[in-house]
Amino acid sequence: MKISIITCSYNAVNTIEETVKSVLSQKYTNIEYIIIDGLSNDGTGNIIKKYSDKIYKFISEKDSGIYNAMNKGIKLSRGDIVGFLNADDVYFDESVIGKVVKTFENEKTDSVYGDLIYISENNKTKRYWESGVFNINKFKKGWMPPHPAFFVKRNMYERYGGFNENYQISADYELMVRLLYKNKISTFYLPDILVKMKTGGVSNKVSQTLKKLKEDYEIMKEYNLGGFAGSFGAMFKKRFYKINQYLSKNLNENSK
Repeated sequence: MKISIITCSYNAVNTIEETVKSVLSQKYTNIEYIIIDGLSNDGTGNIIKKYSDKIYKFISEKDSGIYNAMNKGIKLSRGDIVGFLNADDVYFDESVIGKVVKTFENEKTDSVYGDLIYISENNKTKRYWESGVFNINKFKKGWMPPHPAFFVKRNMYERYGGFNENYQISADYELMVRLLYKNKISTFYLPDILVKMKTGGVSNKVSQTLKKLKEDYEIMKEYNLGGFAGSFGAMFKKRFYKINQYLSKNLNENSK
């Protein structure tokens, strides 16, 4: 099976090379790598061009936001499976994509997801996002899998659409609710750490917290995740779920 990995970048000169190397070092070789850059002006493009012979598509142009860039990547992709790796994230090790593809093949599923860890600048684990086995009712408790560790058959995007660009921060959450909760595509939990994410992403900045809460609440109302009161409950359970990840017994295990 061919898998398309999409990286969206903007002024990521300090992290993009590590991300690119993480994809290109995968032992599984049937990878189509696509990079969508938002017209960086800090030298990001020069680093990416060093690996141009191993990258299927590299586009650098203005966009209207990260989800617009992700949708561009989906449209360009030709793989059976699509995954996203942000410009400051890396795969946990060289076997990640091979494990993901094998799970798709063995389980005959529409999507696969796993675990993720947040790491500090000195590579220390700060938060362990242990996704757990899927249960559709978990969405009413604020659950979602980590987007960089969520892989989907491309034909699911063709059938149900890509990211809703009306959401600036929570479009990944809306996508997963739409695919897994509303349309009930099949999924399988791979209980491994798939991605290492640097702390400080868009949705983790303090200045963006209220905006994210507002978008999360709108999504929960749209998909009737418990009605008016239930949506508030699910929203705060979602916050509590994140706090609990910091306290996970696995916090200092399995990290590199």
